[in-house]
Amino acid sequence: MSINDFNLKEFDTLIINATVFDGSGKAANYESVAIVNDKIVAIGDIAEYKAKQVIDATGLVLAPGFIDVHTHDDLELIRNPDMLAKVSQGVTTVIIGNCGISVSPYLTDFSKSRQPLPDPINLLGKHSEFKFPSLEQYIAKLVEQPANVNVVALVGHTSLRAQVMSNLNDAANDSEIEQMSQLLQTALAQGAKGLSTGLAYRNANAANSKELLALASQLKAFDAIYTTHLRTEFDGILDALDEAFDVGKQAEVPVIISHLKCAGTNNWGRSDEIIKHIKQRQRSQKIACDCYPYHASSSTLDLKQVTDEFEIFITWSEAFPELAGQTLQVIAQHWQVSLLVAAEKLQPAGAVYHGMDESDVKKFLQMPSSMIGSDGLPCDPHPHPRLWGSFPRVLGHYSRDQKLISLAKAIHKMTGLSANEFKLSKRGLIQQGYFADLVLFDANAISDCADFTTPFELSQGIKYVWLNGEVTYQQQGLTAFAEQRPGRFLKHNFEDETDDN
Repeated sequence: MSINDFNLKEFDTLIINATVFDGSGKAANYESVAIVNDKIVAIGDIAEYKAKQVIDATGLVLAPGFIDVHTHDDLELIRNPDMLAKVSQGVTTVIIGNCGISVSPYLTDFSKSRQPLPDPINLLGKHSEFKFPSLEQYIAKLVEQPANVNVVALVGHTSLRAQVMSNLNDAANDSEIEQMSQLLQTALAQGAKGLSTGLAYRNANAANSKELLALASQLKAFDAIYTTHLRTEFDGILDALDEAFDVGKQAEVPVIISHLKCAGTNNWGRSDEIIKHIKQRQRSQKIACDCYPYHASSSTLDLKQVTDEFEIFITWSEAFPELAGQTLQVIAQHWQVSLLVAAEKLQPAGAVYHGMDESDVKKFLQMPSSMIGSDGLPCDPHPHPRLWGSFPRVLGHYSRDQKLISLAKAIHKMTGLSANEFKLSKRGLIQQGYFADLVLFDANAISDCADFTTPFELSQGIKYVWLNGEVTYQQQGLTAFAEQRPGRFLKHNFEDETDDN
């Protein structure tokens, strides 16, 4: 297609002289990119054309907007639609509903509002915020109050269980499975991307193969996806992987393993074994995974994971909120009790577990089929730094400084690969006709500044972020355009996404 085919007097935005990594994993080209409305309309030698806004990107990298494939932003999108933690990293699309927990379909039983929300659904927010019995109603809220990122939704298995089961410690019976299947089918028809499970958590751990397969079998008709927080990431991880693969194989749907890791000191150094196991199964079915660039995890405080083998940092506690920001060891010493007793007293609570080995983290990041997901928990008063720093950390610390993966591959893992695995239409690549989700950054300066002591620090090196053609972030500050919040809900199997905003 020629530039003349557009019959334009001028572009809306023209980014000239950029080092363009198109998201495919290929080496960069030095060229210019033009935007009209919400689309990329021209790429190449077009620097001499007119535009309302011209940005000279000499010495800077232009990439597709980053896709955070593993988030728990379901309610954060409504609480804080500016989404500074994400746009300041160059993120333009978030995938919500991971680990079996989603804000919809879910309607709080207010007669039980004084009781704690089921774990780990409580990671998302408070009782009063769960008021979306259908995905359609949640989408309507995002249309009424858009965010500064696009949104893709998974349906959480534990959320389905909590809607229809009186005892989450049991396997679902036939009636409960049928009710969950109906809720899932409705959400898929309304635009959900797929189903997520969090089988490691107590409130989903009793789910058996009959229950899982009955739900996963609903996905094929919608060309949808099965993602899973494995039943265990500790000693039994190979069996847990096989369980996930078997569900996907029998249901004939793609499988995505959430936050792949070797958890616990007994498993340090097993990454080669795990990668080999995954590659073997990839020969006969579609499998991918996501991971985050840190050797510490974060979730609710799980009594089964309490140990003195590594540091456990408390991020929140309903019983003792003033103790957030201290280690479990320090709290136990202060109380003069064991670690387990201290953990029991803090419940319900959240924690960061320093239970992974850096060499394993690196190998999972290098896997050709691994995508980048932050897995950040925005409700934590003292969150894991991955919430604010994951994407710049990959680009700066691991790609530039440690040369673990090339810049082209690093960008591919957070753009083109993610869009392909999650079946996102016209996203994840810099191509003519694609949506103008873009990030311009300084490859020499980009770095994560958030750490375990100061987790809210803005990353360095992100110059501009465009979402659907509008600037959402500019040189470490939300722009004047941000109040328009150009984010959209990206319905699965709905080709014309502009209709949703």
